[in-house]
Amino acid sequence: MLDLTAIAQSAPGSIEINASILLGYRLAGLPGVVITTLGTVLPPLMILSLVSLFYAAFKSNEYVVLAMKGMQAGVAAIILDVVITMGKNVLSRRRAMPYFIMAGSFLAVFFFSVNVFVVIIVCGGIGVIDTLYGEKLRQIRFRKKEESRRKKKETPEDGA
Repeated sequence: MLDLTAIAQSAPGSIEINASILLGYRLAGLPGVVITTLGTVLPPLMILSLVSLFYAAFKSNEYVVLAMKGMQAGVAAIILDVVITMGKNVLSRRRAMPYFIMAGSFLAVFFFSVNVFVVIIVCGGIGVIDTLYGEKLRQIRFRKKEESRRKKKETPEDGA
């Protein structure tokens, strides 16, 4: 179980979803994945759907408005924590691309009022291209190292 938890924490996405996928697959294969994923996703989805039905009726209530303001502060703190944590990881690699993406995203949203969804899609596309290009470069470097190792093995050593 500890192995599954470690894999779930390292995989992208929600830890709960990843853990349920891994556990479901281990217990029952693909049907287990479907059942555990639905079991993890459906309860919160149903609760939020139910709350959203009644929200329209209560949104003018002063206490509900105050509670929502309090939740906004909590959500802002969580988002700030995620930004700081992810920012440290991204910026520790000392590559120029993340700096350009962050600055460009900020400028697009703050000064030019570009929709955040558009910014996310564009940044995702840039990330995919950067990853594919980086992988291609790693393959080329690996091949060059392998070729140089083969050449060293083929040439006779001096003084032998």
